[in-house]
Formats: sequence, C-alpha cells, structure tokens
Amino acid sequence: MKKKLVVLTGAGISAESGIKTFRDSDGLWEGHDVMEVATPEGWRKNQELVLDFYNKRRQQLKEVEPNSGHTILAELERDFDVHIITQNVDNLHERAGSTKVLHLHGELLKVRSTQNRNLILDWAEDLYTGDLDQNGHQLRPHIVWFGEDVPALEEAIDITETADYFAVIGTSLQVYPAAGLISYTPSVTPVFYIDPNPISIPNLRNKVEVIAEVASKGVATLRDRLESGFNF
Repeated sequence: MKKKLVVLTGAGISAESGIKTFRDSDGLWEGHDVMEVATPEGWRKNQELVLDFYNKRRQQLKEVEPNSGHTILAELERDFDVHIITQNVDNLHERAGSTKVLHLHGELLKVRSTQNRNLILDWAEDLYTGDLDQNGHQLRPHIVWFGEDVPALEEAIDITETADYFAVIGTSLQVYPAAGLISYTPSVTPVFYIDPNPISIPNLRNKVEVIAEVASKGVATLRDRLESGFNF
C-alpha cells in the first residue's frame, strides 16, 4: 500500500507559470477589484464585466504551461497515493499528469447554471450573456466567489483526515475555509510547509518542516525528503 500524500496548493504554484494572484496586487486581480469580478454582488451589478474577465482568464490559461512544481507532484504518484486539493481554478495540475485533483474554488474550464449549482458543463471558449443551460437559464463561471459556500469542502476534509503526509504549497493560509484544512490532519501526520514567506501556524499539533522556497524549488526538496525516508 502506498502512503497517502495530501497536498494543498495555492496561487504560488501557478504564479511560476505566469498566472497572477490578486493577493500580490493589493486586492487587484489582473487589474480588477476582486469585489467586482469574484462576488455574487459583482455578478448582479455588471454581468458583462464578470463574463469578460473570466473569458480573458480562460484564454490566458491556453498560453501557459505547468511548471516543474506541478510536474514533480504528478511524478510522485509513482511512489505515493497523491491527492491534490487546490485553491487554484486552472488545470495545470491535470495537464502535468496528476490524476486525483480536487478544486475547492471551482474551475475556469467549466460553467454552471445560475439556477442549479449541480448543472455543470465543460467550457473551453468564451461565455456570453445569452448562453443558457438546457432549461433556459443563464450560465455563469464555475467559480466559488467570495461569500459563497465551498461545496467540495467536506470531501477535502475527508481526504485530509486520512493523510500519512500533508504538504502546503504556495498558499498564504489566509483564505478560509481552505486554510483550516490543515487542522484536520491526524496529529501524527508530518506537515511540510512550502512558501518563500512562511507564516506561523498557531495551535497545530503536528510536526512541521518549513521549506522557505518558491513552489517549484520547494516541491523538489519535498520529493527528496520523502524519497530519502526523512526524519524530523
């Protein structure tokens, strides 16, 4: 039986592929206030702006490639049962070859009905006003906006509770509920925390190894540590 490695990834791993994160830009995401393009209120206020914003993000995704951080995580499946829980809405983990990826905050290449959150469609091209589901309702980006529930959270908790190893990569641990997942790891589970600017993690029972590197370098170090039979 392979040991179960659960990995929580955030914007830091995608940033190295050229995908920007709003937290690096004083609350701006690609020049937009996140409240305008990533909230239900923003959608109601200016649907055209929101659709255009995500159309551009979808097109941008076609122009970037997975980096070595994504690739190494995929390669670790040879020796570990790797489950990736990502806050990212891109598909770079999948394109790198990872087979068990759970998206907490939705996916750019999917859309859903505005009336039925479970009616989800694959969508690689632009989305416009007038693009409707089978029941005549407007489609919207399949993104979990600020103020909305995180439907995948329970599944993420279940995965985390059975981790033999847990790694946090490229996330500020500031966005909840995703940041709270780490508290569901078994107390005996070693935690690896990869971030160039790590913060302290209060009230965590686990042993933590901090790897203060950008995601790609940190993941390479993680691989070496796991494959060498590390000791804290």
